[in-house]
Amino acid sequence: MAAADSPSAALRRDLCTRGIRLAGKMRADVLDLLDAYVEQQGLDASASVAAVEGVPLAAVERWDEQTGTQRLLQNLAAYRAFRALLAQMLEEQREQLGEAEAGLGRALAALLLQVSAFAYHLEELLRLESRGVPGEEEEEEEEDGPPPPPRLSLFEQKLRGLGVLRELAQWAVRSVRDLRQLAKPSPATGAAPGLAESP
Repeated sequence: MAAADSPSAALRRDLCTRGIRLAGKMRADVLDLLDAYVEQQGLDASASVAAVEGVPLAAVERWDEQTGTQRLLQNLAAYRAFRALLAQMLEEQREQLGEAEAGLGRALAALLLQVSAFAYHLEELLRLESRGVPGEEEEEEEEDGPPPPPRLSLFEQKLRGLGVLRELAQWAVRSVRDLRQLAKPSPATGAAPGLAESP
């Protein structure tokens, strides 16, 4: 069994390392986009934004007590939420400005692709950890399901966008920490409970 665990541990480390690089690049791109967004939307960079509905918060209590699977599940849920929020921002951006500010739209679209790729990467890690990605079915149903959120004023949309980008930058930092933690060899190097169970 030890021989079978070793390639799995190496694959996990490799996926974590690649995930850390992806999250680092995503954070740099989010920060660049934040500067452009604030300038283009005419906002104050130090503007205080209240918690935005639907935006997952990166801060967590008792972070060091979480299991690897808990970390991955929280990250995946967050990036799925950001994928929907960024798609909404992109749609609103196109409605507001059309092609007038194509650069910002392209940057948002590129960030949306990065978030989607990172969510897929997390799904791969979860499959390795626990042989399945909870919530895939629910996510497909959600696409038809919940009613659209109430229309916000233009200024509220701008502030919400600022809140989304700021929190996404925080999540990128948290994801790097989570993946570094996950990449550490576990004290008991036996098979993880999820992998030990037969289907």
